[in-house]
Amino acid sequence: MSGEARLLKSLDIAIAGAGPGGLATALLLSRAGHRVRLFERFETPRPLGSGLMLQPTGLAVLAALGLAGEIAALGARVERLIGIDAKSGRVVLDVGYRPLGPEVHAIAVHRAALFNVLHDAVVAERLPIRTGFVVESLERSGGGHWLRGQQGLEGPFDLVVDALGSASPLKSEAKVPSRSRALSFGAIWGTVPWVDAGFRRDALMQRYRKASIMIGVLPVGRQRRDGPELAAFFWSLRPERFAAVQAAGIDSWRDEVRGHWPETAPHLEAITDFEQMTLARYAHHTLQIPAGDGIAFIGDSAHSTSPQLGQGANMALLDAAALAEALTGAATIADALSSYARLRRWHVRLYQMLSLTLTPFYQSDGNLLPLLRDGLVSAAAKVPPVPWLLASMVSGQLLSPLKMLRLETKPLREVAA
Repeated sequence: MSGEARLLKSLDIAIAGAGPGGLATALLLSRAGHRVRLFERFETPRPLGSGLMLQPTGLAVLAALGLAGEIAALGARVERLIGIDAKSGRVVLDVGYRPLGPEVHAIAVHRAALFNVLHDAVVAERLPIRTGFVVESLERSGGGHWLRGQQGLEGPFDLVVDALGSASPLKSEAKVPSRSRALSFGAIWGTVPWVDAGFRRDALMQRYRKASIMIGVLPVGRQRRDGPELAAFFWSLRPERFAAVQAAGIDSWRDEVRGHWPETAPHLEAITDFEQMTLARYAHHTLQIPAGDGIAFIGDSAHSTSPQLGQGANMALLDAAALAEALTGAATIADALSSYARLRRWHVRLYQMLSLTLTPFYQSDGNLLPLLRDGLVSAAAKVPPVPWLLASMVSGQLLSPLKMLRLETKPLREVAA
């Protein structure tokens, strides 16, 4: 037992996937004394997608890495989520962070900015990244774990961290595999120049037409400090309908969007081709135990759902922090993985359930749920303690995950400083 306890102080760890979750895991585990190697399928590591919101949970992990200040300098401070009925112009959703304290807020960033900050830190600490390696399977031999790719075997490793996302080929290695269920609605995303007229710099603003149409504009700051201010623009739709939208032409789609939200005209001028938009498909799955024999799953590999609550990147960062915490002081790798699963169990399950439950209110073809959303739910949101509850939910702080992971919750003005 004592020999294995010493081993855990300096494990050989493979991290499959160099997205934000994988990069953060590499930094945390390396700083804890482990030898890490990252594996990335692209020849040059790069981000995918447009913008995202870093909630106080994700920001606390970045603060622990000493990176929150750079993120704050690049991103946009978001204090509210505002939803407006496209037909009547009535505000039907208004959730602010202020019930949690005057300095509580999110920071919206372009995915490229978040990726670059984390990747630059990995490079600065000279952590090895094997690029162009497409992970196909996990093999075990001689007491070690090996990654098999098209280029052959890499290993042995004491532990493998799967940060490959929802389509990971390693998910069958989980103790209790789960089925992935495709969700009805996805979205097309793009990055456009920021426009002040008609928009708030401190808010994610959305327009709804029942629940079948949802348009969003999110300020995301800059990809680099000397770059232009940007916004993420999205349009919700069923993925199978995208081909028909493309066939009708970009001008037809832009006319439809302007019809629902005239103030988006300047954004739409920047979108001249559907090639500038990315179609995102969403699926729901939750590994009941995000671990297997010598493997831990983080981020979308462990849990994925619709982005309705905007928790994806934040959950991955929390997973990374939880795994690092679990490995600290564990007597065996099996004990560490059990601890990791326990640390993340209820928070993950709660937010997976909330996201799955709320999604049809905002993305569906029905009529009743959006009526409830715009009527009863909108009215209830103004009655205490509902504003506090909504702020806690959106910020990712229900069930106090930061306290469980012993992460500091400094005011963000101190973190940025």
